[in-house]
Amino acid sequence: MPKIKTKRSAAKRFTILKSGKIKRNRAFGSHILTKKDRSRKTANKKTDYVDNSNLRLLRRCLPNG
Repeated sequence: MPKIKTKRSAAKRFTILKSGKIKRNRAFGSHILTKKDRSRKTANKKTDYVDNSNLRLLRRCLPNG
């Protein structure tokens, strides 16, 4: 049986924590920031966790995480 390859694009975007949760960055925080209010931009800087409905898909992309 061959080794399972890691999806490199997913490995650059997500990190698996010891608790089993997957950490991600939030979207919409890199450009067109003039029309977004301060609280929205501050909230975008913080990291978030991947939703439970997407965990199975991501674990397949990150087998060695």
